[in-house]
Amino acid sequence: MLIQLAIRDIVLIDRLELHFHEGLSVLTGETGAGKSILLDAFALALGGRGDGSLVRHGENQGQVTAVFDCPMDHPARRIAADADIDIDGDLILRRVQVADGRTRAFVNDQPVSVQVLKGIGATLVEIHGQHDDRALVDPVSHRAILDAFGGLSSEVQAVSDAARKVRDARSALQDHRNRIAKARKEADFLRHAVEELTKLNPLAGEEESLAERRVVMMQSEKVATDLNEAYEVVAGNASPVNELSAAVRKLERRGAQAPALVDPSVKALDAALVAIDEARAALEDAIRATEYDPRELEQTEERLFALRAAARKYDVPADELAGLRQRFEEDVAAIDAGEEKLAGLEKALSEADAAYVKAAKALSAGRRKAAQALDAAVQAELPPLKLERARFITEITTDEASRDAGGFERVEFWAQTNPGTRAGPLMKVASGGELSRFMLALKVVLADKGSAPTLVFDEIDTGVGGAVADAIGQRLARLSRKVQVMAVTHAPQVAAKAESHFLIAKEGVRGAEDRVATRVIPLEATPRREEIARMLAGATITEEARAAAARLLEAAAH
Repeated sequence: MLIQLAIRDIVLIDRLELHFHEGLSVLTGETGAGKSILLDAFALALGGRGDGSLVRHGENQGQVTAVFDCPMDHPARRIAADADIDIDGDLILRRVQVADGRTRAFVNDQPVSVQVLKGIGATLVEIHGQHDDRALVDPVSHRAILDAFGGLSSEVQAVSDAARKVRDARSALQDHRNRIAKARKEADFLRHAVEELTKLNPLAGEEESLAERRVVMMQSEKVATDLNEAYEVVAGNASPVNELSAAVRKLERRGAQAPALVDPSVKALDAALVAIDEARAALEDAIRATEYDPRELEQTEERLFALRAAARKYDVPADELAGLRQRFEEDVAAIDAGEEKLAGLEKALSEADAAYVKAAKALSAGRRKAAQALDAAVQAELPPLKLERARFITEITTDEASRDAGGFERVEFWAQTNPGTRAGPLMKVASGGELSRFMLALKVVLADKGSAPTLVFDEIDTGVGGAVADAIGQRLARLSRKVQVMAVTHAPQVAAKAESHFLIAKEGVRGAEDRVATRVIPLEATPRREEIARMLAGATITEEARAAAARLLEAAAH
């Protein structure tokens, strides 16, 4: 709900800070005192259209701040969170209006687009009045209102899920058709490519392996010469092995005579012989590795060049040829088996569509039942509002060719204001006062079914009095038990039923004889009785008016 509204330098308002509570709050005052300015400022904070003329004369900018207390799971917080706004604590909506027409929007002191501000504001406040732009009469919302009244959320979700499955099935079918069509155009190329790549049978990593082997074989002849020369030194006629072995045997025979002198030398010579033997073995392995069949080099080169030629032909790295062959094989398979799969996808779409139709028809039946109940409930509220000759009609148009996520229906609220007249859309056939009262009746019926937490009614009692005004007040009071209600009113019968009463008045600005400012004064007890008496009597408040005001307040208290 709205807990605070602060306005600065907007038209006649220089500084204003109001605090609100649960229940029904009314704002009263003489014509021209600034009630409309207050609502215009409030609408600005909710994302309404800005205008440089709203800025108080002589100032560069004005601003409006609205503070709301709402549950953590409220849609307003979800919208704010999606916009990366910190949502801890209260939600603070602020709009700055610059005199040149520009505006800036903030939520919890973080800059946002006007669209985000408007989206959040729409979930928090509904403003209803005699002006088209302040009444929730957009047919786009009527279907959701009917669904909320009828408790059809599960049926709506079932249709939405079924519609999604239809879209997915249709998309899968279209994708497969496109793939088959493309594959058929390239069928000859694909079959030839699969045959060629199957015959080539490329393997991952094969090109690198072949290239390395080719380099080894091409360098083998030069390397082999050096390896053989080294082998001759280690193991050939010039090998020192025999002389070293003879030296070891001679020293071993002297070992008993002087072991301290001989043993270390013998160990060192033995290690040298072992190292020479290891070198010989390594050289023998290397020499064997250099031995190759010239035909192997030829075959390696042929294979390597074939892989590289295929890679150039198909414009892919050689390592991707195996994957390319697999994709081509899948495309060929799609051509060969496409009709069978196509039939399966067409069947899946048909089944998804049938499931959608079944869910949508169930929702349609629920909507028609809910529409009858809604019409009866609203109709019961109309006679006390001086609309006893009028009819409220929930007009449902069904188009089963439609397959949107909301079902077959287009829903619009209609009215017939007098017997014998043509019924039509509420916005077109109802006058301003009638429209306001229709919306009040509708809101009373829908109070606990998806309404915004704060409702504002702007002079919906215009042109009525007595019993009708009292009926309007009773309904606003009933409505305020479920949601916060604010009403701008000229009817004392409405004002008497409020928990909070604010008087809007103009007064001169101290030190500026030619300037006035709008002030809003919370009224308690005697001042409130005086204001209601003024509303009853006019400019001259009589004792009779005061007594009548006291009776209204006493009756409302009971």
